[in-house]
Amino acid sequence: MESSARNHLNLLFLLLLFFLRRVAAASSPPLFPKQAHPTKSGYLPVNSTSGSAIFYTFYEAQNLTTDVSKVPLLIWLQGGPGCSSMLANFYELGPWRVNFNKHPSDPLALEPNSATWNRIFGLIFLDNPIGTGFSIAANSAEIPRDQHSVAIHLFAAITKFIELDPAFKTRPMYITGESYAGKYVPAIGHYILKRNAELPAGSKGVNLQGVAIGDGLTDPIIQVNTHAVDAFYSGLINEKQRRQLEKLQLEAVGFTAAMNWSAAADARNRVLDTLQDMTGLATLYDYTKNEPYKMSLVDELLSYEAVKVALGAKVEAPFESCSDFVGGILHEDVMKSVKYMVEYLLKESKVLLYQGQYDLRDGIVSTEAWMKTMKWEGIGKFMAADRKVWKVRGEVAGYVQKWGSLSHVVVSGAGHLLPADQPLRAQVMIEDWVLDKGVFKPCCGLRGRASCTC
Repeated sequence: MESSARNHLNLLFLLLLFFLRRVAAASSPPLFPKQAHPTKSGYLPVNSTSGSAIFYTFYEAQNLTTDVSKVPLLIWLQGGPGCSSMLANFYELGPWRVNFNKHPSDPLALEPNSATWNRIFGLIFLDNPIGTGFSIAANSAEIPRDQHSVAIHLFAAITKFIELDPAFKTRPMYITGESYAGKYVPAIGHYILKRNAELPAGSKGVNLQGVAIGDGLTDPIIQVNTHAVDAFYSGLINEKQRRQLEKLQLEAVGFTAAMNWSAAADARNRVLDTLQDMTGLATLYDYTKNEPYKMSLVDELLSYEAVKVALGAKVEAPFESCSDFVGGILHEDVMKSVKYMVEYLLKESKVLLYQGQYDLRDGIVSTEAWMKTMKWEGIGKFMAADRKVWKVRGEVAGYVQKWGSLSHVVVSGAGHLLPADQPLRAQVMIEDWVLDKGVFKPCCGLRGRASCTC
């Protein structure tokens, strides 16, 4: 009797536990709520024969204050090379982000991002190049090995995207990105403007208005030569270590000058690895952090089948935020400069270069070093322009220097993944720059012809 009663109680307990778990599961919010779904998403073919395609997610502006045909479109490209733009989407600047500030024991969740870049703009994330993220490379031979090939694929994807909606054709477009996209962004911008220039009179091409590069690798031969001085004056290495690092930097410069591209990229890696060892930092991407960025949370999010379905990605496609395979294919591209493309863009559009204050890899010192060497008619006046204190909501947000079509911004309190570290400042920066507002507002009635204090 006692055994029978005990079994009966155990059965009731198990049934109650099962019921409570079902109730909890039903009442808990889904990992990928309906509100987080993109406006459009899927694949943009770059080779209709082989099936190679670039994956995209598009989020329409949350607050449409004007005719949608006039609302700017921002395109975001991630760096790497070989890293997915879903990192920026779900970790930095998209409308929903993973809860990267959570306690380790807390479950993964998505949280609305009040500082999203699609507050008043349309926002497009492209997994570039093919083979990256959810993008499809039919075979490894089709994966780009240089920036010209990258631009050809991106142009095909962008034109296919524009064809999805007649209103996209007239909307002003701005191409943005960070890190290795310091090459991708100038490459596709340069390619678009060159293609537009070849069109017959009266024809309209892609309505590109400007490009923005965050913490970018753009002119590696100059940038690789700045790490020692940057770390030394930041108090992170001593004089002896500085000399050791400078010797390694000169090796990278020498291989680059000799166009020994693979050896040059390897030499740059030795510089960065040595700097990492010398400083003992958790990450060179932000020397104030005690642990690296938690980007693996994005990998976890995008491993779920239901999330892939919601995004319009192929369910069978495994996701990795950064592909070493794609990075290896572009290895010989790493030390090649695209500075001449930025120079061309300055003449035909506008350019924003911005960095986080704490980035040791592609930060302020390395950007200013190559920026001042540009062959652009306005560089002298830009270098002579005042550097303005920039405030957001009464706090010092950073510093802005501007003349003509070039703007340079240092964002305080941020590292390499700037929109993740300082979301509001990043949002205000991109909105004001696109709309020529605030510290970016022209003062003389001629867009970009003066530096202003506004």
